[in-house]
Amino acid sequence: MGAETVPSLCLGTAGHIDHGKTWLVRGLTGKDTDRLPEEQERGISIDLGYAPLDLPDGRRISLIDVPGHERFIRNMVAGATGIDLFLLVVDAAEGARAQTHEHLAILRLLGIERGVVAVTKADTVPAGTVELAVDEARELVPGAPVVAVSAKTGAGLDDLRAALAAAADSYERRRSSLPTRLFVDRVFTLHGIGTVATGTLWSGSIGDGDELRVEPRGLDVRVRSVQVHDESVERAVAGQRVALSLPGVERTDLARGDAIVAPGAYPVSYRLDVLLDELEQIPDGARLQAHHGTAEIATRVSRIGPRHAQLRLATPVVAARGDHVVLRGETTLGGGRVLDPQPPRASDPAWLDTLEWGEPTEVIRGYLREPRTRSDILRSGLLDPRDLDAAAAGLVEAGGLFATPEWLEQKRSEAHELLAERSTRSPLDPGVAEAALLPARAAAFISLLGVERRDGKAYLPGARPELGDRTGAAEKLEAELAAAGAQGVKVEDDELGRFLEAEGRLVRLGDGHAVAADAYARARETLTAECEREGRITLARFRDLLGISRRPAQQLLERFDTDGITRRVGDERILRRSALPR
Repeated sequence: MGAETVPSLCLGTAGHIDHGKTWLVRGLTGKDTDRLPEEQERGISIDLGYAPLDLPDGRRISLIDVPGHERFIRNMVAGATGIDLFLLVVDAAEGARAQTHEHLAILRLLGIERGVVAVTKADTVPAGTVELAVDEARELVPGAPVVAVSAKTGAGLDDLRAALAAAADSYERRRSSLPTRLFVDRVFTLHGIGTVATGTLWSGSIGDGDELRVEPRGLDVRVRSVQVHDESVERAVAGQRVALSLPGVERTDLARGDAIVAPGAYPVSYRLDVLLDELEQIPDGARLQAHHGTAEIATRVSRIGPRHAQLRLATPVVAARGDHVVLRGETTLGGGRVLDPQPPRASDPAWLDTLEWGEPTEVIRGYLREPRTRSDILRSGLLDPRDLDAAAAGLVEAGGLFATPEWLEQKRSEAHELLAERSTRSPLDPGVAEAALLPARAAAFISLLGVERRDGKAYLPGARPELGDRTGAAEKLEAELAAAGAQGVKVEDDELGRFLEAEGRLVRLGDGHAVAADAYARARETLTAECEREGRITLARFRDLLGISRRPAQQLLERFDTDGITRRVGDERILRRSALPR
């Protein structure tokens, strides 16, 4: 073993074509990752590019630049599967486009949650446009730092490096202690060296003289030398971009998608049992392309219950529990997390449910990562009913669910962090839906999170909607409403409109229009008086009585219907019994 044993990190770009990913990588690293002649001729990235990135604190991490064109999504997924952090690139002038959203979806399906957003080409648009693009980027990726940059002038690059360093500080790699596994993304021959295979080292370490195995080919290999970004190292560690010299191996013996692994450490399988994401888009029997590691495999999806599926693969893969799989047809449809990398042909739904919550040997207390009901624990067959109470000692119970105090504290912290961010970003509506705090299965624990609950939403204790710096906008809108009377005005700021309606200061009508509360009350009095005299009222008569145009008159009548004041009969309205004067 060499002196360096601390795991490294891998950063990957993401974003739409022509939004400046490769230019930004060049500005950050000094290296042009477009190495292919056709890339340089066409001015677009086609395949994966690689470069070392030096952070301000002296650390070096690996960077993968991915293509942004929709035709090369398969290459993007092959590069993204090995990264730890993302660098999402958004053009300041164009904003988020189709591949911005698809790349984000792929990152989420791969479990890549941390990263930084760079708003590029900031030198080409006015400052106001840059500010708007930054705000939109914050909404696009909540919680991620957003930095405006210009790869051409260098503006913002130091801030971006600092943001990336902070993201790297907050990331904890968990794969370094697992057996060695590297998915091959390039194979080539160098004169005097022979066959070289490159890839991101997912787990473990690789050094000179290691004897490994290429799967699923079943080929034994010995490593002669190891390089990390063109520099020889005694031993490469998880998270680094690695080049391996493999003597005695022909270039045609390897290809992208192969895995170089510790012998016997990982199963090779034609089937994977997975926990699905984006369930509704993946029907039973669907024939899709599964992306795992750097491989793309034709796959048939066999659904197993509401959450699980078995992927039946045309060619075998080298998978491990917890790996992520992306499923694509003409576009990205969803994905899954591997629960069983070598399942039987007919999977047991109850066993998959058990695997979803913890390793079999950990289920006695491992079901505790997420809440498990007493019936689920007993159904798993891993606990005798007589042992359940002893196993549950020290756990938190709510509504028949068990969870660890550590899990509950984590969820409490996450809930308060989310609500604090919401209060800062949207003081008019500082609450979030309760479902955003905990999955439906664990809803019984919401009462233990230390939040206030009102009308299906959760709030920080004491938090109330307030105007904050939008007081001026509210006063301007109310003045417009007062001047318009029953004619009403169009409210462009829907959030402000909802706030003022909750305060009783306006009444919202259809199509984004609203009237002042007193104008609504006068219109109701006019309608009620006419109905008491004539028994009914038409739209034309109501319009004439108020002296307004047909459209706002209809919107008011529809709001009266919704509020239970009137009932429509043909082309007329009559007062509902509950609205008649007592």
